[in-house]
Amino acid sequence: MKFLTDFFPILLFFIAYKWQGIYAATVVAIAASCIQVSVFWLKNKVVESSHLMTFLIILIFGGATLYLQDETFIKWKPTIINWLFALACLLSHFIGKKPLIKRMMGSGLSLPEKIWTKLNTIWALFFIALGLLNLYVMYSFDTDTWVNFKLFGMLGLTIAFIVAQGFYLMKHIEEPIKISDDNN
Repeated sequence: MKFLTDFFPILLFFIAYKWQGIYAATVVAIAASCIQVSVFWLKNKVVESSHLMTFLIILIFGGATLYLQDETFIKWKPTIINWLFALACLLSHFIGKKPLIKRMMGSGLSLPEKIWTKLNTIWALFFIALGLLNLYVMYSFDTDTWVNFKLFGMLGLTIAFIVAQGFYLMKHIEEPIKISDDNN
């Protein structure tokens, strides 16, 4: 369910773009992101920092797109978001006691510290690469291709990355200590 709510604004952006074009899609993405943040706030009385950051970026870059009637700004949004995530991952090596990825996934996984550090760096590099790839597609292809890449390409690459990460982690997951009952 969380996966669907996280991609709700992107999916609506895609549908609106196919129906009415980039400017209508930008309005829809801003509204969808606002709804996303509002629903999380009403439900949990807290908003995830990633949703809030995404909302602020889409408000700024989407607003600039609409005000200046220049689609370049909205096309930069995925790069900015990915690079901010990369920066957060990299800075978490120096700020706080745990890498960002461990803070996000640590309750569900038990891994050696060096693997958490490596995983955090790998995620940072992935976010940097995704941002660069977005720039390549936006400057090398038309808007229709960029919109398709934004939904299907970035989502597909992220899923492939997560699956590859799962295979990598299987080698390193620490087994919980088992206490046996030898009262026979």
